[in-house]
Amino acid sequence: MRLQLIRNATLRLTYAGCTLLIDPYLAPRHSLPTIGGHEPNPTSELPVPAEAVLEGVDLTLISHLHPDHFDPLAQQLLPSSMPILCQGVDVEALRRLGFTNVTPLEASWQGLGLLIERTPGTHGSGHVLPLMGEVMGFVLRAAGEPTVYWAGDTILTPAVLETTMRVQPEVIVTHSGGALWDGLPIIMDAEQTVAVCQAAPQATVVATHLEAVDHAATSRRALREAATAAGISPTQLRIPADGESLIFAAPGSPA
Repeated sequence: MRLQLIRNATLRLTYAGCTLLIDPYLAPRHSLPTIGGHEPNPTSELPVPAEAVLEGVDLTLISHLHPDHFDPLAQQLLPSSMPILCQGVDVEALRRLGFTNVTPLEASWQGLGLLIERTPGTHGSGHVLPLMGEVMGFVLRAAGEPTVYWAGDTILTPAVLETTMRVQPEVIVTHSGGALWDGLPIIMDAEQTVAVCQAAPQATVVATHLEAVDHAATSRRALREAATAAGISPTQLRIPADGESLIFAAPGSPA
């Protein structure tokens, strides 16, 4: 498997002979409104041309419709016939945008040699949680590939830990930027990401959703410092730069 972090939560995965695109956020730097009142978004530039992000994509997964996961430029550039997996609550909105091949990911989906299982997410807590709406993560499996748990926009909850224990993934992708809404975290921060590493010592944790939106409070440096202080090695917790690719061998294969 080849995992390329584009920016924020946007990934390109080369997996079982397919190219998967996750949560495309393609806007130029500072072209969208501020969220946290600090600066316009995105706060970083796209590391490759937007058209290159979409090149050769076989399937797009959209976890929810917040603009830092599917922004207006992505909506414009993504081909209308692109196969899309999404939450059931988002199907009609995507069809109204002109997309014609939209499938809800309910419990699971199978195709292209892949098995994708929906997992729960909790996008905040307290009075903020209903404002954030429904979100999802997923587990990705295929013959000869590492099992991937993409946790999505969620804080650390018992459900996340239960999924980790049940699935025993080789790779866990976390959203670790510590984004805040009305002072409450809506995704994982450094402390919660370290807790995931500690709960899943068999897995490589890939921390994303960092340094791209202005309401995120956790930097890559702060996350690395917290992990080092907790004894988490750089080989277990990977913190890719925007545009960086990571390669993961199939289970049982030489690294």
